[in-house]
Amino acid sequence: MEKYNKKLLDKIHFPSDLRKLPKKQLTTLATELREETIAVVSVTGGHLGASLGVIELTVAIHYVFNTPKDRLVWDVGHQAYPHKILTGRRDRIRTLRQKNGLYGFTKRTESEYDPFGAAHASTAMSSGLGMAIARDLQKKKNNVICVVGDGAMSGGMAYEAMNNAGAEKSRLIVILNDNDMSIAPPVGALSNYLSRIISSGTYQSFKHIGGKLAQSFPKRIGTAAKKAEEFARGIVTGGTFFEELGFFYIGPIDGHNLDHLVPVLENAKKYKDGPILIHCVTKKGKGYKPAEKSEDKYHGVSKFNVTTGEQQKSESKAPSYTKVYANSLINEAKKDKNIVAITAAMPSGTGLDIFGAKFPNRCFDVGIAEQHAVTFAAGLATEGLKPFATIYSTFLQRAYDQVVHDVAIQKLPVRFAMDRAGQVGEDGPTHAGSFDIAYLGCLPGFILMAPADEAELVHMVATAAKIDDCPSVFRYPRGDGIGVELPDEGIPLEIGRGRIIKEGSKIAILSYGARLYESIKASEILNARGLSTTVADARFCKPLDTKLIKQLALDHESLITVEEGAIGGFASHVTKFLSENSLLESGLKFRSLFFPDKFLAHGKPEDQYEEANLLAKDIVHTALQTLGTTKKQIDEILA
Repeated sequence: MEKYNKKLLDKIHFPSDLRKLPKKQLTTLATELREETIAVVSVTGGHLGASLGVIELTVAIHYVFNTPKDRLVWDVGHQAYPHKILTGRRDRIRTLRQKNGLYGFTKRTESEYDPFGAAHASTAMSSGLGMAIARDLQKKKNNVICVVGDGAMSGGMAYEAMNNAGAEKSRLIVILNDNDMSIAPPVGALSNYLSRIISSGTYQSFKHIGGKLAQSFPKRIGTAAKKAEEFARGIVTGGTFFEELGFFYIGPIDGHNLDHLVPVLENAKKYKDGPILIHCVTKKGKGYKPAEKSEDKYHGVSKFNVTTGEQQKSESKAPSYTKVYANSLINEAKKDKNIVAITAAMPSGTGLDIFGAKFPNRCFDVGIAEQHAVTFAAGLATEGLKPFATIYSTFLQRAYDQVVHDVAIQKLPVRFAMDRAGQVGEDGPTHAGSFDIAYLGCLPGFILMAPADEAELVHMVATAAKIDDCPSVFRYPRGDGIGVELPDEGIPLEIGRGRIIKEGSKIAILSYGARLYESIKASEILNARGLSTTVADARFCKPLDTKLIKQLALDHESLITVEEGAIGGFASHVTKFLSENSLLESGLKFRSLFFPDKFLAHGKPEDQYEEANLLAKDIVHTALQTLGTTKKQIDEILA
């Protein structure tokens, strides 16, 4: 179904080619770009809906502005696929999100047309203002354009940036991409016409003259005239709020009509008196019926059939960890009316849409506001409720001060359910849950858990529900579970107690989290070679099962820890215990396996874990090394 013969798009290699087109051909180009984007994502998967919503906007920006000299910053980067196609990357666009392929978001090292890397929301205006101030200090004349989705406007960082930008009065163009899912009123011909008038030099001059005239009037009359103008513009455009922050507001305008977009952007380009905000109304998934009809507008999709819109389904019959978590929380909430759940704009991604359907009054989506989510949960905990702050590991990083200041220091029993722990595949390093074991494990009074499979996750949800005197955390991976049988209900675990899975006598493998089954595979290889191997599941990083660790250290020649996290995590806690108790001096050969000290590139999760040396073969390799086995012998065993 792909259409590779696109008459205009085939001529566009860079935006400089686009700017040679007559305006009347831009709509045709946008149609071809939309077709290309649909065809690409159908074979790569990714963020389709957001990209389809900014097709015309992308064409218009690159047509009007002199990119890359003019800096174009895309907030989040979900919507950057059309931008990549137009900026010299079309020949590689079908490698999107694949190993050694194009990144799924903007990335500085990938192209000069990506002046700032992004994948988390609400960063564009802060970085863009930095670029604008740098430009002013260096006496340059280029423009800085930030495209910010309405969802990103729910992040506090966006308002911090706007407040700063309004005070600095530096030239900054912000385009609010209101994708028909939030704040905008219906867009009609009148508002589009008024936006063009308001953005024009004539109106700006008139406003300046009007301001001067108002100053010459008696104060009471001048103030009334100014307020009347503000009130009238506020009714027409809804811009009063943004103008109070110091922005010159234009809009709303139809973000899919190039005859409206291009003149407004051309006028905005001439505006010199400080920051300007252009309010564009777009439709997420625009131009592709399956996306338009979908509840989430095809926000993130797997590979799909272009004709039907049907997405490829997972071949696994095991439920996802996310769904197991949601159902487990529902079961606990049925028994305990004090259980509530919080998500930061990710209800479907975290499974809380399922919980919210059952308990609508006990489920809170606070928007892209992780800092607020954590402190909100802390407030709930002070009144005796049992909040489950359900936030991706990578997004909880954004609220670290709140975790420390508002939860840890006050010893409040907030339960952190961290989805997407470990490597996440195609979304790459910006979304990987690499650091939470380290950044939470160092906090006094925290309980840290990690399930080895989905059955253990059920028990850990029940465990967290019973912890009422301190904060607790359980981390679990993205994707489908192992396929183990699920218990009918969760049984709270004894805090700080691990378990022996397989008993041996020579080598001990201590796994924390979802690498347990790779550890079991490794033990089978070692046992087949006559190397008796114990496998243990730590379950807890904090508090450690010191009795178990001491037993493993004393009864085995080698001890290997395995975890899905960065340096400073579970292994550091084990090492500290072994060192303090002189267990390393008894001849124990201790090694630890964790993520390498680098950001792992996007690709399939199995490729990422291979690069991280966290597969069964890597555990075997490490175990044999501790026993003095030569490299040649190890290679023969693993062949």
